[in-house]
Amino acid sequence: MAISRTVRVLTMAAVAMAATAQQMTNEQRESFLKTAEIVKMRNLSQGVTLSRKASMTNGAMQHDAHVQTIDEYKARFEGMTGSEINFRDSYKYNVAAYRIAELLDLDMVPPSVEREVEGKTAAITWWVDNAAMTELDRRKTKQEAPDINAWNKQLVAMQVFDELIYNVDRNLGNMVITRDWNLWLIDHTRAFRWHKTCPKLNNVKQIDRNLLDNLKKLTREQLKQRVGDYLRGPEIDGVLARRDIIVKHFEQKLAENGEGKVLYELSHR
Repeated sequence: MAISRTVRVLTMAAVAMAATAQQMTNEQRESFLKTAEIVKMRNLSQGVTLSRKASMTNGAMQHDAHVQTIDEYKARFEGMTGSEINFRDSYKYNVAAYRIAELLDLDMVPPSVEREVEGKTAAITWWVDNAAMTELDRRKTKQEAPDINAWNKQLVAMQVFDELIYNVDRNLGNMVITRDWNLWLIDHTRAFRWHKTCPKLNNVKQIDRNLLDNLKKLTREQLKQRVGDYLRGPEIDGVLARRDIIVKHFEQKLAENGEGKVLYELSHR
């Protein structure tokens, strides 16, 4: 009986903490990630960046985080898709991706901050609340979203964002789906290439209205202020050049097809 009561109390506490975590603002989540004590860490089997999962507490609540310390540079890298010049795989890009998503009011990238962990500087990223599966899991189990239209809108927003940050490593394992079918994008350590092209943009026919407006408003000054510590000059140049390509692409689509066939609105989370 005592065991049953203990389990019940612990379960209620876990539910309460989960509710509290989901009600926090991103600013509050950032503060937690920067200051909470790391009480336990374990290696994650997925991924090639030697990432880890950390259990954290600030005394009032507990929450998990994704820890990545990788920061590699190679003048020339031979990968599965061929040679790459000025290759970089860096935890810094997780922070940059989150901050740029915030500038665009695109609530699809969990908060990520820079912090020292066990003597190494790392990106500490909020573990997605209410996570149910990855896109890889969804396809394996052949689950379908209850609202296909809303799900497809999220996928399109992801495509535009990945073109903007030139993410060459989007895979089914770093697309996290919550129980209410919201899509979250994690692990951006191989984004932000110097290229000033958008190789897959022609496949994207629509864009969220708010995202397009915010792309048009994005300035170099904003980027320097928010991600200047995480992106180098050529990387910021690349973001702005690709932004211009994306905006031009959709202005042409609007002229050809009209707003009704090009613009849509993402559901508020």
